[in-house]
Amino acid sequence: MIENRADGLTQRTSRSRTIWTILAVIEVLLAATAVIHDLLIPTIVILVLATISLAIRRTGPASLGFHRVPRPGQMIISVFMLAIAWTVIQFSLTLPILNHLTGQRQNLNQFAGLQGNLGMLLIFLALTWTLAAVGEETVYRGYIPTRIGEVFGQQRAGIVLGVAVSSALFALAHTEQGIIGVIVTFLDALFFSALRWRFRTLWAAVLAHGFNNTIGLVTFFFVGPIYGLW
Repeated sequence: MIENRADGLTQRTSRSRTIWTILAVIEVLLAATAVIHDLLIPTIVILVLATISLAIRRTGPASLGFHRVPRPGQMIISVFMLAIAWTVIQFSLTLPILNHLTGQRQNLNQFAGLQGNLGMLLIFLALTWTLAAVGEETVYRGYIPTRIGEVFGQQRAGIVLGVAVSSALFALAHTEQGIIGVIVTFLDALFFSALRWRFRTLWAAVLAHGFNNTIGLVTFFFVGPIYGLW
């Protein structure tokens, strides 16, 4: 009798895992569709999907990686310094090399009029710390990799695949910046992902994204577009 109950419990657990795995696959496909077809504002569409997903699973943001850290001040300083270093690398190496290889420049038309415009700078900064930093990191470094991990496991292979797929989707969400922008954004995604796993919290990626964009916006405000240092 006890063995029969144990077998029944095992079967129910197996069926439950299968159902959640199938649901995770569907969610990832829906998220990818939103990005590839540029549905409305993909980040907001996927945030809605993520909210529904968390409600169905009866879990909170912590399940996506929003964990507390023991020394938040130290993490903030470390991430800020790393964001500065990453910006220097992008401007001094990545962008110049891509410019010379492709004969193109990153399309920054969406920031036209930002130079010297304090009101526009404040609007962009507000958007960068909300929709971009919190919103995009929740989607591309939290929700999508987590669902991919449900399908392929939370070991190294699952994590690497989650980072690769989510980074590619993040890059495709920025096609308005041209091929250079897509490549640079993909590399940014890898950088944010590395920090997310290095500090074991999604807040590290949020901070890195916010600092990275803030440095770029403030620089654009004072000197205009920079396509590389050489």
